Amino acid sequence: MKMRNIGLFLAVAIVAAVALLAAAVPPGEILAFVHATVIDATGSPAQPDMTVIVEDRHIVEMGASASVSVPKNARVVDARGKFLIPGLWDMHVHEIFGAWIPEDEKVIPLLFVANGITGVRDMGGDLEPLKKWRSRIASGDMLGPRMMIAGPMLDGPTPAFPSSAPVKDAADGRRIVQELKADGVDFIKIQSLVPRDGYFAAADEAKKQGIVFAGHVPDAVRAAEASSAGQKSIEHLTGVFEGCSSVEAELMSKPRGPGRGRFLSTYDPAKAKALIALFLKNRTWQVPTLYWEQGEWLIEQTNAAPDPLAKYAPAAWRERTWPMFTRDILQSWSTDPVGEREAFVRAEFRMVGEMHRAGVPILAGTDTAAGVRVYPGFSLHSELGLLARAGLSAMETLQAATRNAGVYLGLADTGTIEKGKRADLVLLDANPLDSISNTRKIRSVVVNGRYLSRADLDGLLHTAELEAATSK
Repeated sequence: MKMRNIGLFLAVAIVAAVALLAAAVPPGEILAFVHATVIDATGSPAQPDMTVIVEDRHIVEMGASASVSVPKNARVVDARGKFLIPGLWDMHVHEIFGAWIPEDEKVIPLLFVANGITGVRDMGGDLEPLKKWRSRIASGDMLGPRMMIAGPMLDGPTPAFPSSAPVKDAADGRRIVQELKADGVDFIKIQSLVPRDGYFAAADEAKKQGIVFAGHVPDAVRAAEASSAGQKSIEHLTGVFEGCSSVEAELMSKPRGPGRGRFLSTYDPAKAKALIALFLKNRTWQVPTLYWEQGEWLIEQTNAAPDPLAKYAPAAWRERTWPMFTRDILQSWSTDPVGEREAFVRAEFRMVGEMHRAGVPILAGTDTAAGVRVYPGFSLHSELGLLARAGLSAMETLQAATRNAGVYLGLADTGTIEKGKRADLVLLDANPLDSISNTRKIRSVVVNGRYLSRADLDGLLHTAELEAATSK
């Protein structure tokens, strides 16, 4: 037994050292994907037999393989029969979140990259370590996805979560937005318990500071008000079904959580149409996190089957955070009869489809790793499957995690495969336009210009597994 433990320790040390050493190597090589079918996520049809040249972390040339010259010193990747897509973005994650999700650069970042996620929007976490990760990843010193971070979430006077900034009034709302902007956050995240005056003051201050304001629709605010106040995205469909109800004021006077049947029985199609039209007019993006929503409202089903990904969950998730979430959900949140909750989940899918058909922009996000059994990287592919089930075409679903992310973030260098863009790419063994589930069939990844083969990606997964096994 002692020899086994020593062997495990050495394996962890060796694999982790190799992974970190690889992260420190500058991506100086020229890379050439030849004979690939390129799905550039602009909405154009797939382009067969293409060559894409990467140098200095950017796409420097692309075109028909017959017309593009491959530099003699390039590393050539034969991509015949394979499909090149932009790197994926998970637009709702939590990476370092107090004691709930302790800092560990050998689990979450590696799981993201191994699953083709090359960019994330961190929706709340410990600011200083997140800033360090953001900087190290950008410089190439650390392997991980490109990061956009909010830091502490604005919440009520007694926050429900770690990594939060308590807001008791309008003055707090303005001050905290100013402080976070000065501290280097990329955007402001709003939570559910913020009081009305604090919310509107924070929204106004964010507008004055020129910083994006996004997150939940707080319990004391209506979805229409949030949209009109300039909130750029609404997460988890918060406030949406209340805003579609004929008894919205009554629903808002009660704590959020139970009562899904009341939401459905009072659903008013005319109010829903008006709210969706307002979202479209104000360009209020939606990040429905359907995989988390389904898992939350039907948590008995979520937790019933064996978990094949449990080997990637560190002890803090398995033994503290997820059991706490499960207990709280079962005791005070998902207490309606299971039939009502199943009907509500189906209604969420219909709502996403209705908003999408109306032109409301949609983003793919998961709420990993705070959600029970919501895993970095893996769960984004599940989310894409659910967005397709909600009515998005395969191309539209792919764009929810690629092009749309770049547009939302205002980053002209990401989201599509075009000359001059960052080299964040995923090579697939099967066509995602035939089935979005094919995004799981990853052959290789380019993140920030660095090429990772299938063997490299398997090494990252092995590192994360060993790190999780020895975590405390």
